Amino acid sequence: MDDELNTLFYNYQTVSIMLILFGILFILIENYNKGKEPKVTSISQITYQTALLIGLFQLIAAVFPGTSRSGATIVGALLIGVSRTTAAEFTFFLAVPVMLGASALKLFKFGLDFTGTEMMLLLVGMLVAFIVSILAIKFLIGYIKEHDFKVFGWYRVILGCSVLGYFLLFA
Repeated sequence: MDDELNTLFYNYQTVSIMLILFGILFILIENYNKGKEPKVTSISQITYQTALLIGLFQLIAAVFPGTSRSGATIVGALLIGVSRTTAAEFTFFLAVPVMLGASALKLFKFGLDFTGTEMMLLLVGMLVAFIVSILAIKFLIGYIKEHDFKVFGWYRVILGCSVLGYFLLFA
């Protein structure tokens, strides 16, 4: 179904709408949760049922472009009462099997016939991506301990409107 989904949803309208929609969701959920104590405040409190519910939000990200996997997961977690910090941490844990699976699919699709130079480039790229990911995760966790996701929501709304406006005016 990959080709059919790409044909249906991989266009500027869907990307723009999903950017805007999830931006608004971030803002609304943060406003709704303001002053409320989260039900889940640590990774160890996440039950299988909670993990499954959060994971269902990843399905949205898998089908609709413009919906980040981590954004959809965080929105889902916040909706069911998980704290911002725990939602972000869990999102990064969920990323590991998803990224490993996606990488394995790409490797098999490309083929495992690498030259020495290509293998070295792949390994260097993986190392750099790992280091940058660790730094980004540290920054995000530090940021959300002091702030909410409204800024991210407004960023998505502005970006979605900009993409939509650009294509309506210039395409």
